[in-house]
Amino acid sequence: MVHDSSPLPVFRAEGVTRVYKTGTVEVWALRGVDLRLAEGEMVVLLGASGSGKSTLVNILGGLDLPSGGRVFFRDRELTQASDRQLTAFRRDHVGFVFQFYNLVPSLTARENVALVTEIARNPMTPEEALDRVGLAHRMDHFPAEMSGGEQQRVAIARAIAKRPDVLLCDEPTGALDSKTGIQVLEALHEVNRDLGTATVLITHNAAIQRIAHRVVVLADGRVIRDDANAERVLPAQVSW
Repeated sequence: MVHDSSPLPVFRAEGVTRVYKTGTVEVWALRGVDLRLAEGEMVVLLGASGSGKSTLVNILGGLDLPSGGRVFFRDRELTQASDRQLTAFRRDHVGFVFQFYNLVPSLTARENVALVTEIARNPMTPEEALDRVGLAHRMDHFPAEMSGGEQQRVAIARAIAKRPDVLLCDEPTGALDSKTGIQVLEALHEVNRDLGTATVLITHNAAIQRIAHRVVVLADGRVIRDDANAERVLPAQVSW
């Protein structure tokens, strides 16, 4: 008998559907999606608005439940988890980065990151997390004193400070110009490379796909392409 010694994927989605109902109208956001995310892998999700990217990431991150199908985090089935178990899963294993930074305006960069480190099980210090995204010199500045790119990097520091197994990023460069967008991608690239954090990155910008290990394209709630990149480039080499 041959035993498969390959590690469990971080995420495994099998036949995932998501239907939203408004009165008598049904909107199918996902239509039977299969997806795997390996340890240390960076995957870019591409697709038009309404293709199901954010819905899929929200389900992977335990923010939403599918209407059908199964989702596993390693050997745990998230689709069988209680609300309390999903809250613990998000707290202990997932870092989120969104298009808008969701920083607390009255707190410094250090204090914004400390919001997470104070409740995490085995966190970095806020100082280490901010240093990892190149903001050691901005720790005591408030969000209003920072550029959009710097604020997004604080949000990344906050997400990685709890040492998550996976980082889920929904349009993290969507509100940024090309220069600051590349700085944010560099921070995500370095976290993936140095910490081995499995990373899913939603984007509308097709050029960004070149930094990933794998590119998954969605359309009308279905995966229409799932390809490995033969050759990756660094964020600085992305043509915006």
